[in-house]
Amino acid sequence: MTLLGTFRGNPRNDLGWLNSAGRPDPEVTFHRTNLPRVGLDDVPAAASGVMCSVALYLQDGDTISNLTFISAGTAAATPTNYFVALYNGAGTLLAQSADQLTAAWAADTAKTIPLATAQKITKSGIYYAALSIAASTVPTLVGTIGAKPVLTGEGNLAQTSGSSLTGTAPATIATPAFKRAVPLVIAT
Repeated sequence: MTLLGTFRGNPRNDLGWLNSAGRPDPEVTFHRTNLPRVGLDDVPAAASGVMCSVALYLQDGDTISNLTFISAGTAAATPTNYFVALYNGAGTLLAQSADQLTAAWAADTAKTIPLATAQKITKSGIYYAALSIAASTVPTLVGTIGAKPVLTGEGNLAQTSGSSLTGTAPATIATPAFKRAVPLVIAT
């Protein structure tokens, strides 16, 4: 067995198809994302007023100023409040955006929302990027389907929490529930 286990090929060749995904080089355009840009589809967000948070690996030294989610085939109808937020691995709020109130969010549209305070990451690890929308129709999001954790210590790729949320993120991610639909998030 080698450092690569039983794999005998060249990892760069085997993973080369990921380079065709069109994502910019992170050394040129800083970004972190939770999913590759292939195999994505239209997935449901959370219910109105419920927060969806997704696991996102961030590295020591990263500065996160914005979170981007992309609506899929369904636009937001009559939004009343929505926000994005960044939580640490323990589920404690680090920063949130201003309440986006009734700002329109059309179908198939990337929505980049700035955090009120940029966050300098001081420890590499899993963080949670969150989105909550109160609307008569919550938009669907670009994302994928994830499996429920099965191993001890494994976390949710996506989860829901809270209810009747408006424009303020909760101080913690309280009683998270597994969510099969995993939205794509891009942190810049």
